[in-house]
Amino acid sequence: MNMNLPLVAVILGASLLPVVGAQAQGSITVTAWGGAYSRVQTETIYRPFSEKTGIKVTPEDYNGGLAEIGAQVQTGNVKWDVVNVEVFDAVKGCEEGLFERIDLKSMPAGSDGTPADRDFTAGAMSPCGVISETYSNVMAYDAARLKDNGPKKLEDFFDVKRFPGKRALRKVPGVALEWALMADGVAPADVYKVLSTAAGQARAFKKLDTIKADLVWWTAGAQPAQLLASGEVVMTSVYNGRIYDANLQGKRNFAIVWDGQVQVAEGWVILKNGKNTKAALEFVKYATSTQPLAEQAKRLPYAPPRASALAKVDGPTKQWLPNLPRPGRAVVTDAEFWNENGDDLNKRFAAWLAK
Repeated sequence: MNMNLPLVAVILGASLLPVVGAQAQGSITVTAWGGAYSRVQTETIYRPFSEKTGIKVTPEDYNGGLAEIGAQVQTGNVKWDVVNVEVFDAVKGCEEGLFERIDLKSMPAGSDGTPADRDFTAGAMSPCGVISETYSNVMAYDAARLKDNGPKKLEDFFDVKRFPGKRALRKVPGVALEWALMADGVAPADVYKVLSTAAGQARAFKKLDTIKADLVWWTAGAQPAQLLASGEVVMTSVYNGRIYDANLQGKRNFAIVWDGQVQVAEGWVILKNGKNTKAALEFVKYATSTQPLAEQAKRLPYAPPRASALAKVDGPTKQWLPNLPRPGRAVVTDAEFWNENGDDLNKRFAAWLAK
């Protein structure tokens, strides 16, 4: 993130235009999620973009959120030109004036000539960003250890009697609260309606209380696979592409439980009042054009948001894309919900952790 759900809608779109004159010079700093994700981006986006335009890309890593972005923009010391953000941060940051606005109509057609507004998945979610992919938060375990006795459904994450041992979650309320409600019997279609109420929030935290003593918290995308490899946890939440990469690069036998997956769209934004806005826009146009999106998805199974790109994806990653029809429950992250309730739930989550 019901597995017949489409890709999460466009945060925005972009058109690949030739870079000439003064724009074909200089450098930009592009900040993303590190690890396998940034390695693949270097191969499929950064290096080809620099070769095409002459604009140098300096990559940096971060763990998400708007804190550092807000600090840079508010102090006028903008060091990052382009940042990959999750959809709820794209919405909130746009409303807070942290990002440049991008006109969807200025975006490129797909490689098959389809206009961007029809090639990208329908439904713009922010006027300040361009969707780059959709990934899923899933449960994973080490099949080499558990073999055929591994978890099969989301409820197993909360079953410490049948599956004793530590389990890991990202140290944020997102996913943890959605999982808690689904494991407590809430239908995926009703998760955000329930979570919008005080009673629903109390219900989610009460469910998390049942495994609090058994939880390990992670903050960086590389950590879940490391926790599984070391045997420190019996299962973990994780971005689906990290498990694919661990199996491919690390020769692991990690398995994914797709039931309960929480799909999240993410995309590129340009920080407000940066020094390299023109070059940054050319980067966004290139990074979200058909071929780079397809090449990225061939190496890491995050679903591309363009139909023209999806049509070009083949090979082993295709069966790992989060938007494929498959059994099990799924939720698509509600960006508006998190935009409206994120601050309060983050505070409540921090207070719950401190108890």
